[in-house]
Amino acid sequence: MAQAKKDMADTPDQQFNDPRARVRAVWQAGVDAVGGEQAVTTALRARPATEPDRIIAVGKAAGAMARAAIDHFKTACPVLVVTKHGHGAGLPDHVTLIEAGHPVPDRNSILAGQALKDAVGAMAPDSHLLVLVSGGASALAELPRDGMSLDDLARENRTMLAAGLDIHAMNLHRKTLSQIKGGQLLAGFAGRSVTVLAISDVQGDDVAVIGSGIGSVPQDAPFAADISVVASNRVARDAAMQKATALGLDTVENSEILYGDVNDIAASLAPRLIASAKGISVFGGEPTVVLPDPAGQGGRNQALALLLAREIQGIRGLTILVGGTDGSDGPTDAAGAIIDGETWGPGAADALARADSGTWLDRRGALVRTGPTGTNVMDLLVALRG
Repeated sequence: MAQAKKDMADTPDQQFNDPRARVRAVWQAGVDAVGGEQAVTTALRARPATEPDRIIAVGKAAGAMARAAIDHFKTACPVLVVTKHGHGAGLPDHVTLIEAGHPVPDRNSILAGQALKDAVGAMAPDSHLLVLVSGGASALAELPRDGMSLDDLARENRTMLAAGLDIHAMNLHRKTLSQIKGGQLLAGFAGRSVTVLAISDVQGDDVAVIGSGIGSVPQDAPFAADISVVASNRVARDAAMQKATALGLDTVENSEILYGDVNDIAASLAPRLIASAKGISVFGGEPTVVLPDPAGQGGRNQALALLLAREIQGIRGLTILVGGTDGSDGPTDAAGAIIDGETWGPGAADALARADSGTWLDRRGALVRTGPTGTNVMDLLVALRG
C-alpha cells in the first residue's frame, strides 16, 4: 500500500495530463473513501457503542477495521482477527491473528472458524461483543458441517468459482455447508448485546449475504443487536466522482452495473464508453467469469480489462481502469489493469481463451498493483473519454 500511495503522489498537473494517472487517481480515491479504518472510525463516532468486552473481525478488511476499533475504544480487551494471508500487518501485540486462504479455504480457515466459535461461545452473560465483518469471510473462516472434510470444502469452492456463480448464489450454497454461517455463529452468543459493523461486498448490502451471513443475527435472538453497513460500493463510486471533479474533469455517469458474465459486460459497455461524452464515468459491481480447466493467471477484473481492450482497439482518447477494491483480483497480486485503444495485440485472444489475461497484461505493463487496501466493496471501473 505504501508504494500505491507513493504512485499517487504525482502533482495535479501530472495527473491532469496523463490519462492513465488520471483514472488511477480517481479509482484510488474511491478505494480510500471506504478504507476499513476510516469507515469504522466514522461509524463509531456517529453512533457511539458500548465499549466491547471482546472484538472479533473477519474478512479482507478485518485488520484495518480492528485497528480502528482498538484506537477508538483505547481498549486492551481480547481481539481476534481473521483475514487473508498477508493482510494482517500492523496489529497490536495483544491481538490474536489468523491469516487464512482466499478464495479457496485452507487449513487455517478451519482453525479460524473454530476460534471464532470458541470466542463467541465463551462470552459472559452480561457481555458486549463487537463484530467487524467484510468480504472474503466466506473462505477465510469456516467450520464445515459434520462429515465434510477440508478437501470437500475446497472442492466445492473451486467448482463454484470455475462455474462463474455470482456472490449471492455462492454464499447461499456456502451456508448449507457451514456450522458458523447464516447466523449460526452468533446463535452461540450468550451475552447481553452485539454490535455488528460491516463493509459490503455484495449487491444490496445485505448483512445476511456478506461473508455468507457470518455476522448476521439469528431470528428471535435473546440479546440486543445493532447492525450497520459502514462502507459500500456506492460510497466508493461517489468519492471517485468527487475526485474527478477536483481534477477538473467532467463527470458523465455513476452506475452499479458490473453484474453478469465478463463477456456480456464488455460487449454492452464498450460501445457505451466509445460513444460517451468527454469526462469520467465510474461503474461498480462484481462480474463473474467461467474458467477453463486448467486456468491461467488472472481474475475477473483482468479478464474484463482485456475483453474491453479487444472491443476498443484502435479507439483514441479512451482509457479504462478495472480493479478490485481489496487490491487483489482472484488468486493474483494485482487489483486489475489499465487499458486503452492500443493495449490489444498479438497473443491476447489466446490469453483470454486460456483465462491467462493476467500474464499477458503483465507483459504489457498494464497491471495495477496496490497491495492490500484495507477494504473490500467489490470492483470499480473508471473510464476517461477524451
